[in-house]
Amino acid sequence: MDVNQMELPVVDARTQDRITDEQAQFFLDNGFLVIRNVVVGEELSLIQAEMMKLYEKGVNGASDDNDFMYGKGVKSGQSVLKRVEYVIDKSDPMKVLLGHPFILRSVEKLQGPNFIPTWDSMVLKAPNEGIVVPWHRDAAVPDGCEDKHPIFNVDFYLDQADLSTCLWVIPGSNKWSKEAYEERCKRPGFSTEEAIPVPMQPGDVIFHDIEVLHGSPDGDGNPLRRTVYYEFRPGEIEAGFGPHTLEYLSLKQNMLLDCIERRKQAAYTQGENAYAYRPNGGFAIREPKKPQQYRYAHEQYWRR
Repeated sequence: MDVNQMELPVVDARTQDRITDEQAQFFLDNGFLVIRNVVVGEELSLIQAEMMKLYEKGVNGASDDNDFMYGKGVKSGQSVLKRVEYVIDKSDPMKVLLGHPFILRSVEKLQGPNFIPTWDSMVLKAPNEGIVVPWHRDAAVPDGCEDKHPIFNVDFYLDQADLSTCLWVIPGSNKWSKEAYEERCKRPGFSTEEAIPVPMQPGDVIFHDIEVLHGSPDGDGNPLRRTVYYEFRPGEIEAGFGPHTLEYLSLKQNMLLDCIERRKQAAYTQGENAYAYRPNGGFAIREPKKPQQYRYAHEQYWRR
């Protein structure tokens, strides 16, 4: 199919409670799926304000905090904030967001009931300094893994992403060989051959497979673009291949349960049909434990 003629599925979180079978298949085939109107109203305003506080903290100088990461601005050449790690730890509305029922039902549909929340970050394009994000895959499925459940990120857009700031995706590249992926990434410049742009509105979401090729060109007069990433992995893949220890999986499961309960109590989610997290088998949680923290540093739980 000519990617320029590709029609994206219409997925609207206001009119369905999870993705459909057809929408799930589009994601599996193409490596990405756009979902509109996931975060709306008061919740969207709260999250935008909370993440603006983190952005301003980073802009005003948080170089001694390794959770704030910087790159070289394309216009000024100065150090520019590009990423903030562990946003769930830093903001209560981000804890509530992790319990979003549409997202969790859809993750379960794609990964099964034993999914684990792994990474949480905010990635930025600073105003007028949009740093190019070269073509890349986020990671690779572990060698030897035959489990076909996808590992993917849920990208929450807090600002409009137009053609000057939006993500570009190569549909179907999640199925490419390592050789084809490496050849594409070695091409000079940010070529959009085979790719499509994915403009977004505040509150929209993209699911993107960790193996789909994606990136974005540098900005020229671009506005601020903030995107929050929550990654989910099937528990079976994590338990079998890592990269985290089994202790990490249990800690993050209990954190997820806590965030689901927080969402039930939030004033702006009343009337919502809450998600019920019911992992099974060896992943079942018989006695939930209150998390002692919300920042489980990855490097402390890598397998040796």
